[in-house]
Amino acid sequence: MVTLAISSAWFLRYNDGAVLYEAYHWLTRPLQSGLSREQQFESSYILELQQRIVELENQNQVLQELASYQDTLPESVATAAVIGRSADHWWQHIVLNRGSRDGITPGYTVTGPGGLVGRVVAVSPNTSRVLIITDPTSRVGAKVSRSRAMGVIRGQTNNRVVMEFFDKFPDVKAGDVVVTSSYSRLFPKDIAVGRVESIDLTKSPAPEATIQLSAPLSVLEWVVIHPFEPLESVDIPTIPEQLEADEESDGVGP
Repeated sequence: MVTLAISSAWFLRYNDGAVLYEAYHWLTRPLQSGLSREQQFESSYILELQQRIVELENQNQVLQELASYQDTLPESVATAAVIGRSADHWWQHIVLNRGSRDGITPGYTVTGPGGLVGRVVAVSPNTSRVLIITDPTSRVGAKVSRSRAMGVIRGQTNNRVVMEFFDKFPDVKAGDVVVTSSYSRLFPKDIAVGRVESIDLTKSPAPEATIQLSAPLSVLEWVVIHPFEPLESVDIPTIPEQLEADEESDGVGP
């Protein structure tokens, strides 16, 4: 009896009580409410399939919108997918899946659904890095479409930018449409930027307006790259080919 008791205790310890747990679960199964183990697995699998269907439907809708948009574009432009953006620089850079092998060069203009996104600042054979207009270092020559009031747009690290006017008393009001100006050296003219959200005419040294961007930069999944040679000579770096893999892995996908 002693030997049997010691052997049983050792066996239970060796199996961490798994035998007792299974026996208890089997004996009390008729008293348990809810789904069985097999039914729970089946339910989870069905839920996963439903979620996949929803995602495929959303992707299909995006592709249909992109195909319709491409039909309106000239042959000189190229569409690209957003494949990465740094979590700590979300409003500063995005990475695209097209590079020098696709004819992309630094300085090209990038737009998205709604309007201006930014410009290509560096390329590798298969990717491009884009400085978006919400970056604090970004500068864009702009004008109010209604009154032709001129100014410069600078980034503000969110889905808004600030426009500083050249005129001390600009003709501008909330709701006015803002586009790139012909004075811009880095962007073509008349690309939609956004709408005036608020105005501060007392701001020093120049009046300012907060612009709500028309392009949804926070949720971009694809963009359009337009050939453009900046009038201003800018020393723009090139992404080394060996850093391409690191660049893609460091980004956060859509």
